Amino acid sequence: MPEEKLVYSFEEGKKEMKLTLGGKGANLAEMTNLGIPVPHGFTITTEACAAFYKLGRKYPEGLTGQIEAKLNELEKKAGKKLGDPENPLLVSVRSGAAVSMPGMMDTVLNLGLNDRSVLGLAKSIGNERFAWDSYRRFINMFGNVVMGVQHENFEEKISGMKKSKNVEYDTDLTAEDLKKLCDEYKEVVRNATGKLFPDDPREQLKMAVDAVFDSWNNERAVAYRRIHEIKGLQGTAVNVQSMVFGNMGDDSGTGVFFTRNPSTGAKEFYGEFLMNAQGEDVVAGIRTPKPIAELKRIQPKCYDELVSIYKKVEKHYKDMQDMEFTIEKKKLWVLQTRTGKRTAHAAVKIAVDLVDEGLIDKKTAVLRVEPNQLNQLLHKRIDPVAKDSGVLLAKGLPASPGAAVGEAVFTAQKAYDAAEEGRKVILVRTETSPEDIEGMNAAQGILTARGGMTSHAAVVARGMGKCCVAGAGDISVHEKEGKFSVKGVEIKEGDFITLDGSTGEVFKEKLGVIDPE
Repeated sequence: MPEEKLVYSFEEGKKEMKLTLGGKGANLAEMTNLGIPVPHGFTITTEACAAFYKLGRKYPEGLTGQIEAKLNELEKKAGKKLGDPENPLLVSVRSGAAVSMPGMMDTVLNLGLNDRSVLGLAKSIGNERFAWDSYRRFINMFGNVVMGVQHENFEEKISGMKKSKNVEYDTDLTAEDLKKLCDEYKEVVRNATGKLFPDDPREQLKMAVDAVFDSWNNERAVAYRRIHEIKGLQGTAVNVQSMVFGNMGDDSGTGVFFTRNPSTGAKEFYGEFLMNAQGEDVVAGIRTPKPIAELKRIQPKCYDELVSIYKKVEKHYKDMQDMEFTIEKKKLWVLQTRTGKRTAHAAVKIAVDLVDEGLIDKKTAVLRVEPNQLNQLLHKRIDPVAKDSGVLLAKGLPASPGAAVGEAVFTAQKAYDAAEEGRKVILVRTETSPEDIEGMNAAQGILTARGGMTSHAAVVARGMGKCCVAGAGDISVHEKEGKFSVKGVEIKEGDFITLDGSTGEVFKEKLGVIDPE
């Protein structure tokens, strides 16, 4: 009896195979077959994940051999080898369940780097700083996601390095600084785990695949499935894909966009990008990105190509898409597409517009708006009279509409505990991360100092129908001290604030709120 097929190259899949390949894998395969520029790769199936759990965290028969065969195929297509000291292949390892769970599972980028291949990378692209920066990011991500080292431990080292060099941004550090940082990061891993950072790229790959399988049952993924009532899935798929780099210099970049506005549903190209950055930088909200329209000025050719791709993909899927792209030295690559999360207001508008455009029929349109979204249509708003006399503290981006009034709290745990006691709170963070999911769900609204309209906070809040103001750059959040300050005013834990998610305004104290008509 032939062994079960557990690994598919992107060319072998299609969008109907979501249950087997997961949403991300099925869509990467579909785009590959539509002729869209997708970096080569392969997907390990959800069946392999289910078997891994059934066998007590062991691989089912044939899986190791099938991964090796697809890896060899990938090396041939790329013309590079994993771990090669001259011209190394680097891959990303990403999860992808059948249902999209933004940021809930784990990703590793730049896999395949070690002390030898980092030199090959520097040589093959003629950029030493870039190579060491990629290696630093890899040790941090792999150390965190695969080996369980707290992200803060790495953050401490890079902050220390910036202080000692008297610079403000990561981008100001030299190749030599980053090289030293790689050694410090490896030391962080050794101190935290008692283990050495793995040097063999094939061992790195196996450990990363195991970590993605394990992340199916991590606390935040389980919480997300409970909150969104997702049941009956057998596990996550794993996507292994050739890396493309948005951080190769000022002619490279990365971005996220929606084929329509996810807040209002308006038919417009809506997104954000950062030049000289890696994809995680946009979604994690570490730097606040630029609106997509500016790309037309900086890289008109890529911008025009993106417009034609998004129109083609939206027409093919007959729904609003949320897509990620990377530009590597002026060449455009598309890294994912998925059905975009949207507010209730946007869901209704998009459904109606798609009927008018002849893409879907009325019956499909009605099914596109979920029943629990209808209460969201009835968002509260701030009483205009109260607003006129209110004290405006700051203005951020209107990431998810509605009005929220509550006591400021600064950790997800405090938000969760306060809600259990029946108190109304607003979760205030520098930026949210997937670990904050329970606190976000418990809060009335969310306020972040960094991040854009496509950051984790914005996407998750819209999916929950929660009011969110993101990227309010004027506020400084001091999470440890439990306070934020803005223009000489301090707001401490327990002080009331009011958010307007439709305008991005943040007000001091409680303002009156009007129920919707």
